[in-house]
Amino acid sequence: MVVTPRAPDDSSLAYALLRVTLGLNIFMHGTSRLLAGIGNFVSGMIKMFQNTVLPTAVVAPFGYALPWLEAGLGLLIIIGFRTREALVAGALLMLALTFGTALRQDWDVAGVQLLYSAVYAALIAALRYNSLSVDQKVFAAVNRE
Repeated sequence: MVVTPRAPDDSSLAYALLRVTLGLNIFMHGTSRLLAGIGNFVSGMIKMFQNTVLPTAVVAPFGYALPWLEAGLGLLIIIGFRTREALVAGALLMLALTFGTALRQDWDVAGVQLLYSAVYAALIAALRYNSLSVDQKVFAAVNRE
């Protein structure tokens, strides 16, 4: 008997499109910062936080890690591998970014970060629709054995 794959339902398709769009956005945040020169990015961050209580000893290491975290998490989210973990890590990263943005009292950016946080929350809440993903392929392969 030949089994033909079913087309994904609209909810799974919508979930995949939102997940991939968020992942691409976050991936490009990190990648563009790496390609432009991470030292320039970190220098800019240090300047942004010079009038806050955060010392350079905290800002600089975070600045060096941030583009790598964004690129890595973005890639995981795009392909849908370890999706739950990647989305939770991304949401926690947004929490850290929002903390820094609030310290700088940059409320316009904080509003955008709140929107990102809402997308992360929506994707986490709707994980049951994550059928178009590497996670699903791995799950299916493991269950066939």
